[in-house]
Amino acid sequence: MSKRDYYEVLGVAKDATPEQIKKAYRQKALKYHPDKNQGDAEAEARFKEAAEAYEVLSNPEKKARYDHYGHAGMGNNFGGGGGFGGGMSMEDIFSQFGDIFGGFGGGFGGGFGGGRTGRRVNKGSNLRIKVRLSLEEILLGAEKKIKVNKYTACNTCKGTGAKDGSAFNTCHTCNGMGRVTRVTNTFLGQMQTTSTCPQCSGEGKVITDKCTACYGNGIVKQEEVINISIPPGVSEGMQLSLSGKGNAAPRGGISGDLIVLVEETPHPKLIRDGNNLLHDHYISFPQAVMGTSIEVPTLEGKARIKIEPGTQGGKVLRLKGKGLPSVNAYGRGDLLVNINIWTPQQFSKEEKEVLEQLDQSENFKPNPGKSDKSFFERMKDVFN
Repeated sequence: MSKRDYYEVLGVAKDATPEQIKKAYRQKALKYHPDKNQGDAEAEARFKEAAEAYEVLSNPEKKARYDHYGHAGMGNNFGGGGGFGGGMSMEDIFSQFGDIFGGFGGGFGGGFGGGRTGRRVNKGSNLRIKVRLSLEEILLGAEKKIKVNKYTACNTCKGTGAKDGSAFNTCHTCNGMGRVTRVTNTFLGQMQTTSTCPQCSGEGKVITDKCTACYGNGIVKQEEVINISIPPGVSEGMQLSLSGKGNAAPRGGISGDLIVLVEETPHPKLIRDGNNLLHDHYISFPQAVMGTSIEVPTLEGKARIKIEPGTQGGKVLRLKGKGLPSVNAYGRGDLLVNINIWTPQQFSKEEKEVLEQLDQSENFKPNPGKSDKSFFERMKDVFN
């Protein structure tokens, strides 16, 4: 599924001022805040979507790149240790933008609404999977449907863990606060400590009648098909983070993320070198002498190139724009064709006589100072 336009997400125009963008984000964040929409997966997704849009549009450099390239320009989130797709965790959102919510809710460490009650909201664990891609899929991008065995919200109790979805009482140990405070006497005087309530595990409420399908956990393990959109230009080892697609959390918490590790399937005739592709091609000695026309493989079919008469072994021909795209920008790499001259290992008596005659000719004697460049010079021609 394609991302929505960030301006559309926040409901602002492209020429909106920083103050207007901030105000629009605050309205969205308060509307979809987890404290007001507990157990609502759609609200959680909207909350994260708004945070992702604000994270880009509130940064002048990222905003300029987004205005020019769109979502394709947000590749700075793409790396070996990160994720692409701009997925933000709840920890990221509250640590970066918690002050925007005012008194409504603060840091994630104490739970949503931590500044008010200290109640803890569970977060499901992350899942990691691998996706194998061919170079053809990397060229164009790919849509993958992946079966994942994961914890999901229980359908019977809708993830609450309670029978009929309503059997809750306020925890009497913490009075619904989710935390308990203890005062102890020490030689330095009285010391006050606050910790998660042991009775309700920080939730502020207890179940009086547990769901029989999930035994009060609110989650069950089952297989789910997840659609993954992979942009063009990814490479081996890159990771895609799908926010909220990991394991569901017990009793209506925040779902973890799905981390997708990219693996490349080797191509039978092409080798990847960054955004360039390399191909070794062999021609016969007569073809090298007289010149010829050859077909070489590309990711989009075959291409025909001309071999000039007198081509030396090791010459590299460049087909511009026939490589792979960059995930961070527009444009494509090149296809570099390394020309090798095939030396026969078996030959007839007549062929040997012909070769001996050619060997006596001045035209067939090596003369690199006149007709050939050194290996290093050829490499400079290729990469300059």
